[in-house]
Amino acid sequence: MGDWSALGRLLDKVQAYSTAGGKVWLSVLFIFRILVLETAVESAWGDEQSAFKCNTQQPGCKNVCYDKSFPISHVRFWVLQIIFVSTPTLLYLAHVFYLMRKEQKLNRKQEELMAVQNDGGDVDAQLKNIELKKLEYGLEEHGKVKMKGALLRTYIMSIFFKSIFEVGFLVIQWYIYGFKLAAVYTCERDPCPHRVDCFLSRPTEKNGLHHLHAGGVSGVPTAECH
Repeated sequence: MGDWSALGRLLDKVQAYSTAGGKVWLSVLFIFRILVLETAVESAWGDEQSAFKCNTQQPGCKNVCYDKSFPISHVRFWVLQIIFVSTPTLLYLAHVFYLMRKEQKLNRKQEELMAVQNDGGDVDAQLKNIELKKLEYGLEEHGKVKMKGALLRTYIMSIFFKSIFEVGFLVIQWYIYGFKLAAVYTCERDPCPHRVDCFLSRPTEKNGLHHLHAGGVSGVPTAECH
């Protein structure tokens, strides 16, 4: 697996601009997905195809039966899920950074106008205009960004799409794998000479992680929509 530290640093920055529900989502993302994926899942699914055994020696039979039983690897499926559900949050963070850049420009302009004011210039209208723009952007003192206006709409949209992705991937996971992974898969496909039985390695361990992941995902929309 790749290094998740870069994604972790970006999501950590979102904490300062999230509601309590958003912080719960980030915790769930790391505890129930990224950390589990990094530690337990790779050890459980690291040999998923090589340890998938069928009671036949017919060349190619094992491969087609594995493809039928697992159209997509659990690990790759969950990595894809993490990418999808993280994207709306990263777009929200990009909006926050955009507003912070706006604030920096307004602050520089404000400092220039205040210098002109100290020299006796009449810049009250321009200074008031800058303050109004800060209020419009939801900017507060000390570089803080208030969740209002366009930023609030972006945050609500990020929650909506995250929830859609979460539920969508949960439904897809159920459709592909079901609620429980079987210890024995029956397969009848060419070039298999007859109906064969194929055996999943460590089914109990994989089922535990399968349910842990699904359970972690199922609580996220509720936490986000508090």
